[in-house]
Amino acid sequence: MSQELFSQIISEVRAFAQTAPSLTALQEFVVELIPTRLSYYNWTGFYMLDPDDETMLVLGAFHGAATEHTRIPVTQGICGAAVAQDATVIVDDVNSDPRYLACSLETKSEIVVPIRVNGKAIGEIDIDSHDPAAFSAADSVFLEECAEIIGEYIARTA
Repeated sequence: MSQELFSQIISEVRAFAQTAPSLTALQEFVVELIPTRLSYYNWTGFYMLDPDDETMLVLGAFHGAATEHTRIPVTQGICGAAVAQDATVIVDDVNSDPRYLACSLETKSEIVVPIRVNGKAIGEIDIDSHDPAAFSAADSVFLEECAEIIGEYIARTA
């Protein structure tokens, strides 16, 4: 994928974050923008730690097919692993990863990137693709920058 396209999306997310009326509005902007520009991003969503139970991730804004996984314990799934390890997780073949919580038979690969505020993972961006091994190091850098913008927004508006 073109670095220029990633940079363009980052610029748009950064600009919107300057005037976003709420975290929900910012997240909705991101989940609509990214898959529109990146066709291999087939499901794009946010999971955030439940402020009343930080052992549970709660589904927020998303774009793609509905999922039954609206609450995920941080001890389960690739989403849980990313927050528990506080690290980006890329899975080239979800069917070969025992942590994968099946949402769609079409999903072949996944990337999950933590969102941090004051150095602590408080949520994540989760992307599924219908293509195997869809995500590269460039996707990781791109999504980590998106997550950083969102984390800065949360810190600034909290």
